[in-house]
Amino acid sequence: MTLISRIAALILLAAITFATLSPIDMRPHLGEVNMERALAYILFGLALALGFPSRLTQTMLFVCAAAGVLELLQVIDPGRHARLQDALLKAAAGLIGIAIGRIIFAVARRPARQ
Repeated sequence: MTLISRIAALILLAAITFATLSPIDMRPHLGEVNMERALAYILFGLALALGFPSRLTQTMLFVCAAAGVLELLQVIDPGRHARLQDALLKAAAGLIGIAIGRIIFAVARRPARQ
């Protein structure tokens, strides 16, 4: 499961990078923008938490750095805008995904009651 989660995290990072840095008309639209952002980063954080269960600090820093750097890179594209509010939403959603992953591990490791 760890390998699958790591591969999923890479695929999600690639998709997030494409959606963040592509021209606005090429960006996939699935629903409300903030919900799309939050869901993508929740899934990304969850995949990282499941893929790297013993590296909590590193996964938290990576999610926050990825959100900040990708948002900042939007300055390069004249059709896009970099906003601190968007970066904070993405980082918070990624951290929520990591927390969900940690909860899943805690529940899975708990001994069964008899």
